[in-house]
Amino acid sequence: MSDYLVPADTIVVEQELKKSRFIASAGRASNKAEAAAFIQAVRQTFPDASHNCWAYIAGEPNNTVDIGMSDDGEPQGTAGKPMLNVLQHKNVGEVVVVVTRYFGGVKLGAGGLVRAYSGAVQAVMEELPLTKVVAVKEALLQFPYANESTVRRLLDSLQIEVTDTDYQEQVLMHINVPENQAEELEEKAVNQTHGEAMLRWQD
Repeated sequence: MSDYLVPADTIVVEQELKKSRFIASAGRASNKAEAAAFIQAVRQTFPDASHNCWAYIAGEPNNTVDIGMSDDGEPQGTAGKPMLNVLQHKNVGEVVVVVTRYFGGVKLGAGGLVRAYSGAVQAVMEELPLTKVVAVKEALLQFPYANESTVRRLLDSLQIEVTDTDYQEQVLMHINVPENQAEELEEKAVNQTHGEAMLRWQD
């Protein structure tokens, strides 16, 4: 896993095409449940809409497992797939987009729908504020009790998250380490504990 961009906020962008309104809502979804909740919230916001079509990538940008899409009653392949295609070319992860359509009485045809839905996603993604997610590796840090305050000071100085601590014959600390700090932590942990700390990377 490497660093990637995710939505920093939820925004809505509206377009009109041949009297139909296309309202694109975009936000962050780090898993499928969050994506489903976002889609449901948009449906409740626009309960009288003709369609609420959606697409999401609920993980890293290249993730092909946690993705989803729906035409929500539009002709098959004219909404969900074009929407997902736009998302997959943006290199943004943990993102969900719902395009709400209010039908204006003029039929757009299959090609027109594809352009309208992909265009709505394109427009909202251009305005969506993004933030970076830093890739982390899980590790187990083992050391004698006498080194605990030294190790905690080191982890605090590097702003490394401790997820769990087990006190056994030695202290076992479960930590999340940003990939770009892995070497620095390894080196400092050994130096500051005079070789008594042992770092094991988890798969």
